[in-house]
Amino acid sequence: MLMMFQDLRDSNSSKFQVSEFILMGFPGIHSWQHWLSLPLALLYLLALSANILILIIINQEATLHQPMYYFLGILAVVDMGLATTIMPKILAILWFNAKAISLPECFAQMYVIHCFVGMESGIFLCMAIDRYIAICQPLRYPSIITESFLLKATMFMALRNSLSTIPVPIFAAQRHYCSQNQIDHCLCTTLGVTSLACDDSKINSIYQLFLAWTLMGSDLGLIILSYALILRSVLKLNSAEAASKALNTCTSHLILIFFFYTVLIVISITHSTEMTVPFIPVLLNVLHNVIPPALNPMVYALKNKELRQGLYKVLKLDIKGK
Repeated sequence: MLMMFQDLRDSNSSKFQVSEFILMGFPGIHSWQHWLSLPLALLYLLALSANILILIIINQEATLHQPMYYFLGILAVVDMGLATTIMPKILAILWFNAKAISLPECFAQMYVIHCFVGMESGIFLCMAIDRYIAICQPLRYPSIITESFLLKATMFMALRNSLSTIPVPIFAAQRHYCSQNQIDHCLCTTLGVTSLACDDSKINSIYQLFLAWTLMGSDLGLIILSYALILRSVLKLNSAEAASKALNTCTSHLILIFFFYTVLIVISITHSTEMTVPFIPVLLNVLHNVIPPALNPMVYALKNKELRQGLYKVLKLDIKGK
């Protein structure tokens, strides 16, 4: 991937007057931003260890070899990939003042972040569809949610996000960076990079908006529709206990979806308005890429009985009746 962006850069060498970007970190707090490295490093380690533990539990427990946990395992891999894409560079900036990043590396990071965020949104949609069929059409569940369906859904989401996000770094690489090369951010975001361009970057903004509406917007719309149908189906149940059990299987999923999309919307709003405290949108952007990977496995472990029991077995804890 780096070679692809290097070739693209070389083919447009006359347009590039800078050889690298400088990631300044958190704007407005450069003198003490290194203190943020400890909580961010702890969040990163928590994200890696918690998601690895989730994968071990799902792999070892035969009772968890179900579609819902398959999607949870994919989500764990995506979360670790997203956190690993950004955190080593952020910690290098905060610990070693390693702020320089080559243009191909910057464009590659931009691409991978978009891929993983889109993939996470897609997996949330797959999990919502899984819950909809399990609750609203339980008799047809085994014939619909098959191994073939799981594989096709995963491949579709991977191809959708990997292909649809290719224009993001390509459009950014085609801009003319003539003088400024300091980015007031810890990451190579589309807005942060293209704001340095000397020529018109309207195409970048238009495509970013297009992606937001077609990928994230459609995913969120279908998730809301799925849960609206689930709620309608649950309200028709005669047994309050059955209704409570059905909704309980969705609780952890709804918590994570709410956090994921709410922070995305807040980030979009803060970036589109003039903030009196400029480091807030940057901090939100960073936290959105590292808190969900740490939060997702913990929420599922706390709210899901089968996963919790698997955790006790893996940790060899003799806890009964939980």
